[in-house]
Amino acid sequence: MNRFEWHNAGSVAEIVARDKGAVIKAGGVDVMDLLKERLIAPQRLVNLRTVPGLDKLGEGPNGLSIGPLVTLGRLASDPIVVRKYRALAEACGHAATPQIRNMATVGGNLLQRPRCWYFRNEQFPCRKKGGGTCFAQQGENAYHAIFDNQMCAAVHASSAACALVALGASIELTGPSGARVVPLESIFTTPAQGIDHENNVGDDVITDIRVPASSASAYVKLSEKESFDWPLVEVAVAIERSGATVTKASIVMGAVAHTPYRAKGAEAAIVGKSIDEATARAAGLAATQGATPLRDNAHKVTLAQVAVKRALLAANGGT
Repeated sequence: MNRFEWHNAGSVAEIVARDKGAVIKAGGVDVMDLLKERLIAPQRLVNLRTVPGLDKLGEGPNGLSIGPLVTLGRLASDPIVVRKYRALAEACGHAATPQIRNMATVGGNLLQRPRCWYFRNEQFPCRKKGGGTCFAQQGENAYHAIFDNQMCAAVHASSAACALVALGASIELTGPSGARVVPLESIFTTPAQGIDHENNVGDDVITDIRVPASSASAYVKLSEKESFDWPLVEVAVAIERSGATVTKASIVMGAVAHTPYRAKGAEAAIVGKSIDEATARAAGLAATQGATPLRDNAHKVTLAQVAVKRALLAANGGT
């Protein structure tokens, strides 16, 4: 790693005014990896953990308010989150290991860089690093994207993002021109919108994550190992019902695209119907319409269908 200065920030304003060569550090999980992998070489690390108030977590009349420094472990175990925002608690509780969950922050988790091994290896000048090749296209791609993978096959790495998008979260970003609140879903960008980044946050700082009062929700992760493993496919769903009939559905798949992937076909397939084995299975099939699997990851199509079905049944009160 290169030599760099360390600065403990005392306020959001101080972070917003940081110099261009500085990188923000929250939990530090991804930052340390990026430093070791030589993907970043900052002149200064600005420690966000010393800013008071950014670790708040509480519920008001409009829903849940989450500070960017709240850890995944805290979200996974908080009684209110577990009871009323089930998909978020389950997504955070299935991430990494207990040690990492108790260090990693939700803000850092949302903005972490892709875990594609070609991107992370300095010997491969992939498109995300200014090269002209996506090495995953013809390389080892069993864990890569099955949607929108023509320019870059890396998948979005945040399980928390999958759940928060499904729950309709918004995000407060603070920058030189002040604070703005936007739908969380809108900050994530596709390769066509910019191959070298995964979001449009820019130099702004996440200062709040807001989750509206939740309807029924659930999260399902399918992976090769039961613990400490990245998902092959993950799905978060949130549904609203009138009696047994679904009036609104949000179905978001993770580990299948460059962004948390909204399965709009599956949402349309379930709205106006009651959820049972047949309708949940049909929604799973609809969720994968348009998939373009690579040589080694066609299994993800079937896994996504199964995960959507299981998540819908779980949100509906089944198994």
